[in-house]
Amino acid sequence: MPPQIVVIGSSNTDLILRLDHIPRPGETVLGGAFATAAGGKGANQAVAAARAGGQVTFVARLGRDGFGDAALAGFKRDGLDTRFVWRDRAAPSGVALIFVAKDGENAIGVAGGANARLSPADVCKARRVIARADVVLLQLETPLETVRAAAELAARAGVRVILNPAPARPLPAALLRHVTILTPNETEAELLTGVTVRDETTAAQAAEKLRARGVGIVIVTLGARGAWLAGPGVQQLVPGFKVRAVDTTAAGDVFNGALAVALGEGRALPEAVRFANAAAAVSVTRPGAQPSAPRRREIERLLAASARR
Repeated sequence: MPPQIVVIGSSNTDLILRLDHIPRPGETVLGGAFATAAGGKGANQAVAAARAGGQVTFVARLGRDGFGDAALAGFKRDGLDTRFVWRDRAAPSGVALIFVAKDGENAIGVAGGANARLSPADVCKARRVIARADVVLLQLETPLETVRAAAELAARAGVRVILNPAPARPLPAALLRHVTILTPNETEAELLTGVTVRDETTAAQAAEKLRARGVGIVIVTLGARGAWLAGPGVQQLVPGFKVRAVDTTAAGDVFNGALAVALGEGRALPEAVRFANAAAAVSVTRPGAQPSAPRRREIERLLAASARR
């Protein structure tokens, strides 16, 4: 039986502009190609988890508009349980404006729309599904009170909670004590701890500061270098995979979705992080957010190829 994953979070439509470089303040850059793609951190993670092999229930809010119609159709194509995807009459669907440079780096601005109206009451309606889940996966593009309510509900049911603290913001102790695994990137780890993460040593320092605040396991993602894993009895770098990056958009979301599936399957932490690293590596070789999320066979192919080297 596939692992049961509940993802609670945001859905956006990404409006993507490809440029030679990310514009600096006051600068206009011409000549970019434009595209649209399904996005939003919650939706990205839900789709990534489904493609990696999970049975995924998504809890979210969409507007009653064309962007929302397209998003919902996409969720259904990927096999998500959409019973708890609400259509909001008072707000439009979320939109993200994304600049992608030729080296694959990106800059993103988000208009949350209906995402900002996802409420603790919405989460409570999914409480039976949450209680039966193997993993609940959360991010921070919806109201913090909703994230906290979801974490509390899952923790009371004895369900593992993964919190991807993105976009970065300070987090209260009342939320962190319900989090099983925290997955910041370098920037998010620095905001949460004050430690500038530059290498394995500083990643370890940041992770220990977060663990001292009550989080049992911290995974600091380090891009192409891999991820620093810190938990009871484990302190190690799980190396990344060498690939040619085209677009890093949603690599962190793919990592988190794949990590949830691997843990739900009962894999040991280092093995689960390696699986997630492989999924993220495949994702950066193609453009877009949800379009870049790999299928299970693609993740396993990269893992197998790496094992043969």
